[in-house]
Amino acid sequence: MPLTEPHDDRLPQEEPVDTVRDAGGAGPDEGGLPAAVEQGSEAAGVEPGREAAEEVVADGPADDGPTLEGSSAPEGSADDGSTPEPEPVLPEPEPVLPEPEPVLPEPVRQRIVALTAAVLPGLPADEVPVPLRRVAKFAPNRRARLGAPAIAAQLTGDPLFRQRITARVLADTGDLGAAVLEGTAPAAADPVEVAALAYLARPRGWRELIEASGAAVRAEADSAVVAELVREAEQRATRAEHDRAVARVEAEKLRDELARVREELGQLREESRQLGRSLRETQARERKANELLATERGRAARAAADADAELRRVRARLAEAEAAAGVARASAKEARSVDDARLWLLLETIGQAAVGLRRELALDPVDKLPADFVADAFADQTAAPAAGAATRARDTDDPARLDQLLALPRAHLVVDGYNVTKRGFGEMSLEQQRKRLITGLGGIAAQTGDEVTVVFDGAERMHGLPPSPRGVRVLFSRKGETADELIRRLVRAEPPGRPVVVVSSDREVADGVRRHGAYPLGADSLLRRLARS
Repeated sequence: MPLTEPHDDRLPQEEPVDTVRDAGGAGPDEGGLPAAVEQGSEAAGVEPGREAAEEVVADGPADDGPTLEGSSAPEGSADDGSTPEPEPVLPEPEPVLPEPEPVLPEPVRQRIVALTAAVLPGLPADEVPVPLRRVAKFAPNRRARLGAPAIAAQLTGDPLFRQRITARVLADTGDLGAAVLEGTAPAAADPVEVAALAYLARPRGWRELIEASGAAVRAEADSAVVAELVREAEQRATRAEHDRAVARVEAEKLRDELARVREELGQLREESRQLGRSLRETQARERKANELLATERGRAARAAADADAELRRVRARLAEAEAAAGVARASAKEARSVDDARLWLLLETIGQAAVGLRRELALDPVDKLPADFVADAFADQTAAPAAGAATRARDTDDPARLDQLLALPRAHLVVDGYNVTKRGFGEMSLEQQRKRLITGLGGIAAQTGDEVTVVFDGAERMHGLPPSPRGVRVLFSRKGETADELIRRLVRAEPPGRPVVVVSSDREVADGVRRHGAYPLGADSLLRRLARS
């Protein structure tokens, strides 16, 4: 918005701020303003120009001034006794209307506000108008942006404040300020800066300076607009040239594409002619096939009739065969009853013979099992495996297989101790591993009633072991013998036909016991069985 204020013609005519001297010879005060102007502005709120005009009216013409209508000064004196004529009354001067403020270009208005905002904090607190005291405390980058309306209004309505600001601004501008006070604008000076200083200082011809600066600003703006238009025209010309080049390239591509499409069209036409010939040949073959199909359908109908007649004959024969099969089943049932009676009689005879044989041999119940003999004696040589021992071997690692094998009568479970414990709970100490495995095997022996033997490596029997659970035998390999060898001797000592289950993840142990008819299982099957228990 443009800055406006009453015209300064109401103020007494003054010289520029840096050359004014009052009647008493005093220079401008600290703010750069004439003393007479400042005192007149501060007296009871009366404008300086109006106060000077009233003094002129009250005092009348000076003694050495001319009189109205060319008359000389009054000459009355006491010597000639003449009566002095009354003084003529001067008419009141007509009020001088302020000239309208010039319309400032936006860059000039912003520069005036920026100059005022820059020097505003340097004024004494009592010289800063009340509306601007808060603005003076703003940060420099916010003072001109947020306080612009208040600064513009104060510059317009307070000439004294404007003169104080002008004094400080001119002191900072140096030679440019002095040139503006003289009413001239250097050729190399910024027109916006010249217009801002002229508006604040208001020397003679300041309106012409503002108008000239405004014209220069508008000329620069017009030049910038023209330059922008020229640049845009050049860019459009460049884009047009580029578009023409692209269009030429695209036209070449389209011509090539058209040639290729024409060639493909020729090929498609040739293929179409070939396909037409193929279609006609296919249609001819189809007509022949339809004729053959009709012939074959007649033959199939005749064959179907023959097949129905044959089916009826076969069904009749089938009914006769079913009747004969019923008779045969009745005969077979009678024969089976005879065979069952003979089998029962044979089994009864064998049972009585076994009872007689046991009574004749007088065999007492044994209190030791084959594994007990292996644990007590060290065999120097390995006995040859009995014939038919390999029939017990099973090549499976199914965890459910352990339960199936333990369900067999008089089964013997042999466990490779450390192979199982180190795989299942190797983070424990060896003593804790042995105790946990033996305790779990005791539960299996109690559930199944089978014989259980666990074998550990060791040169001599460990001391301090807890008592073994019922049904669990704990063995340690002797010096010079490994647990794997002891397990193989236990398997060889069992009689043929007895189910022996060996739990070990050692491939060598599994292969060895399989050759002697045992059932090798992995350690994981036993660990899952113990976890389930």
